[in-house]
Amino acid sequence: MNAILKFILLAIPYFFMVLGIGIYNRVNPTLGGWPFFYWYQLVWIFIAAILTSVVYLLERKDKNLGTGGA
Repeated sequence: MNAILKFILLAIPYFFMVLGIGIYNRVNPTLGGWPFFYWYQLVWIFIAAILTSVVYLLERKDKNLGTGGA
């Protein structure tokens, strides 16, 4: 698997949680009484965990196949 693709998968959550302040700097829409900021951040925590797991599994697969990545 391409190292650049792995980097992009790991950078996506960072971009949307840290650099995307213009996206989540608001209160509405609310979800279950929670302002947008809180549930947006919480959703990205789970997405980041999933993407990190995907990159880990791809890295493990590359090492098992003997390619070693980039």
